[in-house]
Amino acid sequence: MSAPVTEDTTLQHGAKAHSDGGWALVPVQTRSERFSSVDPAEFPEVTGFESEWKLTPLVSVRPLIDGPLDGSRYEYLASDASGVEVSWVGRDDARVGAAGTPEEKASARAWSSSEAVLAITVSTETHVEATVTRSAFGDAARAAHTIIEARPNSVATIVLQNTGAALLSENVEILVGDGAQLTVVTVQEWDDDAVHLASHFATVGRDARLRHIVVSLGGSVVRVNPSAHLIAPGADVELFGLYFADAGQHLEHRVYVEHVAANTRSRVNYKGALNGKGAHTVWVGDVLIGPKAAGTDSYEQNRNLVLSEGTRADSVPNLEIETGDILGAGHASATGRFDDEQLFYLQARGITEREARRLVVLGFLSEIVQKVDAGALQDRLKLAIENELQGVDS
Repeated sequence: MSAPVTEDTTLQHGAKAHSDGGWALVPVQTRSERFSSVDPAEFPEVTGFESEWKLTPLVSVRPLIDGPLDGSRYEYLASDASGVEVSWVGRDDARVGAAGTPEEKASARAWSSSEAVLAITVSTETHVEATVTRSAFGDAARAAHTIIEARPNSVATIVLQNTGAALLSENVEILVGDGAQLTVVTVQEWDDDAVHLASHFATVGRDARLRHIVVSLGGSVVRVNPSAHLIAPGADVELFGLYFADAGQHLEHRVYVEHVAANTRSRVNYKGALNGKGAHTVWVGDVLIGPKAAGTDSYEQNRNLVLSEGTRADSVPNLEIETGDILGAGHASATGRFDDEQLFYLQARGITEREARRLVVLGFLSEIVQKVDAGALQDRLKLAIENELQGVDS
């Protein structure tokens, strides 16, 4: 971000500030200072050199950054669950914008283009599970906006199931009220040529807990950026991710956790596998522990398992700490191939190499699958991973 230098550049003792051609570069000092707006016109043109875009295939997503988007209502299928209401609301709903504001142009364009907001409201204090399936977006460039609100002391698991064709940019706002326990699972099983950009914004209240799980398997380009803000004491967030990139597939996840209040906790764990020439994954994890966030307990990690030649996994963990009074904070990242000792152990017991590789991958990814509360969805994800493994060479 840059700002013009004013005419009066006198500092003291007659010295003047260097104008650098009339402009002075003012870099963003911390993650929370990034520019945000709901107006796409306030963002500069995306060139691909920006830190938030340089690892993304711009040619594929350009229509969602610069082109017109259809923000009309779309067809969806919602399971019947007592205490969970799914309905369309206007953009003037008081909850719109309560969880966050776009930090990049595609998100802002989707925000301004959406004509209506799909609101999922949880009010039950007895755990229920609800699934919203979206499979009718089509090939046209579209925008969507969703709000998931867990009212105080409510308990639920909400699954956003995405299938079919899509050229979609969307924003998802998640509001977790005081004492609420909410699990949100978003599953990307798009058609092979689908393109999907999503920004998720979450606020977590006092003594509330959010478990956010991203599963990205299908689609040509899928980019899901979750951000969680722990705004009151006792807030707890767990952000999990599972992805499997095939040849030519780009799967990207940029995670941001902001500890605002004291005595909050966060855990981030994303795991992915890559197989086939041109398979590319990106994971960027930002954690900011603010000056008032004493007693914070935070840890983030990313693990990538490379199954073939010609793949690329970018993994960038970042940690900012603005107070010295914390319980703990750390981050880790690792990308590697099969553990030869694990393969040898299995093969020594009569298991073929191909079957041994399959078991190792399933074991590697099952840690995240097991975090999904919904039993039926767990089984379906295991089957989906099995199907992905069919293309892994022995």
